[in-house]
Amino acid sequence: MTSPDVADVRFLLLPLPDFALLPFAGFLDKLRFSADDEDYSRQRYCRWTIAGLTAGSIRASCGALLQVEQALAELDPGDYDYLVLFGSRQASAMSALAPDCRALLRSIAARGVKLVSIDNACFLLAACSLLDGYRVAVHWRHVAEFQASFPRVRLVPEALYLQDGARLSCAGGTAAIDLAVALLGRHSGRERALKGLADMLVDDSRSSQHALRSLDGAASDRGPLGRAIAQMRDWLAGPHHTERLAQAVGISRRQLDRLFHASHGMSVSDYWQEMRLQHVRWRLLNSLHSLATLADEVGIADSSYLGKLFRRRFGLTPGACRRQAAATPPPDEAPPGTI
Repeated sequence: MTSPDVADVRFLLLPLPDFALLPFAGFLDKLRFSADDEDYSRQRYCRWTIAGLTAGSIRASCGALLQVEQALAELDPGDYDYLVLFGSRQASAMSALAPDCRALLRSIAARGVKLVSIDNACFLLAACSLLDGYRVAVHWRHVAEFQASFPRVRLVPEALYLQDGARLSCAGGTAAIDLAVALLGRHSGRERALKGLADMLVDDSRSSQHALRSLDGAASDRGPLGRAIAQMRDWLAGPHHTERLAQAVGISRRQLDRLFHASHGMSVSDYWQEMRLQHVRWRLLNSLHSLATLADEVGIADSSYLGKLFRRRFGLTPGACRRQAAATPPPDEAPPGTI
């Protein structure tokens, strides 16, 4: 048994501004369950410290405030095995932190601390050139954006999480629990790593290559329709056509069209275009990238043509869509007297 004074593994947790609460809470609670015997929550077999870029409160994307007493720069990296960064849903905001964080993060990596990016924290590490030559797991919603921003970094979009040498990455969400289990299993053994999953109402940990059925558009459908939708997402930015999609799924183009008409009331090509336009709309509302950049992400060479498609679908131009969203205050900044 490990001495209470010598933990198997030590984590430095860094929630970044506007961090997603779910992966942070899931990762931290898994550490808590495995850190002690029974459910006493003492930091015995694993230890952790929560820090911020500065001391004070950090607001999560849901509006909850997390109070931290120490800034990352004040801590000794030699006291930790892993630095775990929890990103926000706005990838561009993560990249924007790079000028202020680059030197510090590089110095921590140089001390032999393994860097772990969860959710969009991978954008910060990539912008700091700390992912060059490494493979990275990215949330499916941000795959096209990451590829456009960092074309030299190799993505493994089907992975929930992965380790490549001294770099680890996780797509986010509940996959952070799976990553915590994997890391604890490596340092404390499988039995301790799995401890507490039942208390968290989690059946079992998932492998890094677990396939999400919910990504197929129909959680219970792993047939041609579900495979086609998953493939459309993977090929969002490519020049692939419907005939090739049908071949990849293993049925004829006519059969595939019949499936889409029966399930979604539209043809394969119309569904694919809708997927691209919805992606562009989401990116307009959650980034500052130009329409030309977004056009590249969805495989449309002419940004002006994309603008026409967007206006026809949503009734306003991409610029107006972005301005309209900017003029609407988020819930925590609502005018006085509102709920």
